[in-house]
Amino acid sequence: MQSILVECAWAATRKKDCYLKRKYAGLVSRRGKKKALIAVGHKIIVAAYHIIKNKAAYQEPVLHENPRKQNKQIKYHLNKLKELGIEINDNNRGRFFTEAVSARV
Repeated sequence: MQSILVECAWAATRKKDCYLKRKYAGLVSRRGKKKALIAVGHKIIVAAYHIIKNKAAYQEPVLHENPRKQNKQIKYHLNKLKELGIEINDNNRGRFFTEAVSARV
């Protein structure tokens, strides 16, 4: 049964914008691939249990963006662009405009 759940977990981690994919991505960095797959398989079996128990359709949990993580990613990518010679200016309330550093000479 465990091997079937691991295969289902692999499939779930390949689906776009899926709760289980995010769960796997969060666990794989801390636990490793195999343990993360077991944990995702456990999530699947718990969900299946509740579906059968409550006789209700599966409702995927709402995916919330983590603003701290998002800001950290934006800062990281802006620094990478600056290293490549592209300067980003925030001129219009969150709209970013690019201009090459060499073009301003």
